[in-house]
Amino acid sequence: MKRRELLAAGAAAALAGCAGEQADCGPGAAGERFKWKLVTTWPPNFPGLGTGVNRLVEMIDRASGGRLKIKVYAAGELVPPFEVFDTVRGGTAEMGHGSAYYWKGKTEAAQFFTAIPFGMTAMELNGWFYNGGGLELYRELYEPFGLFPFPAGNTGVQMGGWFNREINSLDDLKGLKMRIPGLGGEVLRRAGGTPVNLPGAEIFTALQTGSIDATEWIGPYNDVAFGLNKAARYYYYPGWQEPGPALECIVNRQAYDSLPADLQAVVEIACSATNDQMTAEFVARNAQSLAQLREKGETEIRSFPPEVLDELRVLTDQVIDELAAGDPAVAKVYASFSDYRAMAEDWSNLSERAMLNTRG
Repeated sequence: MKRRELLAAGAAAALAGCAGEQADCGPGAAGERFKWKLVTTWPPNFPGLGTGVNRLVEMIDRASGGRLKIKVYAAGELVPPFEVFDTVRGGTAEMGHGSAYYWKGKTEAAQFFTAIPFGMTAMELNGWFYNGGGLELYRELYEPFGLFPFPAGNTGVQMGGWFNREINSLDDLKGLKMRIPGLGGEVLRRAGGTPVNLPGAEIFTALQTGSIDATEWIGPYNDVAFGLNKAARYYYYPGWQEPGPALECIVNRQAYDSLPADLQAVVEIACSATNDQMTAEFVARNAQSLAQLREKGETEIRSFPPEVLDELRVLTDQVIDELAAGDPAVAKVYASFSDYRAMAEDWSNLSERAMLNTRG
């Protein structure tokens, strides 16, 4: 609430500055109002993701004094979930919210700005974005598409997924049809499985009917909201495929440039606030939902065998090395990503990991 009050106060100050005779606040400065559309990859009002987008646009509305109003269209309401990128690129909607790894067909390097297997945690990834050059690379990558991206949420470490059979060795992944996007899907393919890319709203039915044998989604908070615990028995951790996946808000660059400087700042700050708030929400709600799963006792929560994780890590390195060798954009982004991860890991070991181990 304090952050929202600060946003409103900042916008009010900007408005006052624009009201001065000598003020220069750029295009649209004379109180011009804007009406935008925002399309998402999430079901309507879906906990954490959809509701986080709703908070984002409410914050922008309040902080802008109503000068920038944004109507949210959930997945399928205006366009299908996986058409968000092109819809914002073409200007049919000015904003979009989703995950960058959905757009690997546009540019493989986009995946690093959501998550890669065995990559960085949410806090490490934010460090790279804001203090390690990641955000600059993100915007450079999207520039040819006429898009301006912002980090706008993170689910934290995810779960490894729901399975209709036990995973005791790498052989158990062979022939497995699993909903798993991004580089994790390619790693599963190398392990002998079949990755399937499905939007969230279709996962439960596919798992329940046997169209897929397993799925990763997010974590207990959203998985229980989808009822995935009713469609599969085994719930594996850790989420090797997504250790701290970021969500993004993409803005049509021409639309963004049409805003006066104060409204551009409102969008930027609101995305940053959403990034913090959504991460905090997932930490709290995942813990609550996990407790509910344990109380019901119908789900078997298991860790992947160490040998399985070791093999998946080897395959991950092979996949990324091959991508980097054939794609200059991937090579450039991965060099920055991996250098920062190595630096951050040393501090994470002395801080977060050591403290958690000490706490027991």
